[in-house]
Amino acid sequence: MSGPEISRRTLIRTTALGLAGATLNLGALGRAFAAQDLTVGVVYVGARDDFGWNQAHAVAIKALKEVPGVKVVEEENVPETDAVSKSMESMINLDGAALILATSFGYYTPFVVDLAKKYPDVQFRHAAPLWNKDKDPKNAGSYFGYLNQAHYVDGVAAGLCTKTNKIGFVAAKPIASVLSNINSVLLGARSTNPKATVQVIFTGDWSMPVREAEAANALVDAGCDVITCHVDGPKVVIETAEKRGVMSCGHNASQAPLAPKGFITGAEYKWETIYKGYAADIAAGKTPPNFLAGGYEVDFVRNTPFGAAATPEAQKAALAAIEGLKAGKPIYVGPLKDNKGKVVIDKTYGNLDPFLDKMDYLLEGVSGSTT
Repeated sequence: MSGPEISRRTLIRTTALGLAGATLNLGALGRAFAAQDLTVGVVYVGARDDFGWNQAHAVAIKALKEVPGVKVVEEENVPETDAVSKSMESMINLDGAALILATSFGYYTPFVVDLAKKYPDVQFRHAAPLWNKDKDPKNAGSYFGYLNQAHYVDGVAAGLCTKTNKIGFVAAKPIASVLSNINSVLLGARSTNPKATVQVIFTGDWSMPVREAEAANALVDAGCDVITCHVDGPKVVIETAEKRGVMSCGHNASQAPLAPKGFITGAEYKWETIYKGYAADIAAGKTPPNFLAGGYEVDFVRNTPFGAAATPEAQKAALAAIEGLKAGKPIYVGPLKDNKGKVVIDKTYGNLDPFLDKMDYLLEGVSGSTT
């Protein structure tokens, strides 16, 4: 799954970490591995070509495979049961994996934690901010990207592309990370188009293709001419928008091939920055950080290259917004009210402020309910 609650508290202390991957010298890294190569084991909860959460990781792993001296062993469609323990243990014992990347939310407890205790010489890293320094093994850890920053950029572009001023959002569950993406789309859109609104429909779970299609169709019927989402596999949402003749913005990985006419841009994780950073640390004889998280400021997220529906004006504004985020320009500038009229953002908060982790509301301008 891709929707855990995210804590920025550790990030604030470790935000500089993870930059190694962004400036990695692959030749030097290859030489460092000359004495002993690194085998990395990767497990996915779904298919690597799902146009969503799993594909985002698979794209990054493809980049990692290009690092000299790195061997990768992958297994897809591994359920969040003891099956993942068997897969990871096989990678360790049969393939010699020294680093395990567990890419689904439900893999962590008890599976990653238990195996990390059993194999103290193997490094385990998990794609959700769940590692607890006070109780979890020191050879385990967490990593994550703040995708709301890239969704803000989606909103900036969508605000300049919409003709109806209505943006539709298909969402899985009303948890903080999802609400942050929805609200960030709104704020991005209103930064370029004060008349823009967002309408959200929650499906109730991370992968429900039938409900996702129904929600996308309902949003188009309601007048939304740009559709985006936060679900594990956005394929159905983007394809439905394209069939209905409206525009779309993606989530998790690139869905651009699914919408040759209506695609604007999309919010993507840039996991390769983290993965190459891990490899660089191990090559240098260092233990990879136990906790890594960030957004544009540490090259952990990105936006999909512009599609045919992105106007020149939208492209220019989106690129400017990206530069602002890299420089730390805040998204949440108060005072802001929720869609029930209560002030929920009383001042300006930095993009990494822990206060934003408590988000349990939809901002004024978003049509929908968290209950």
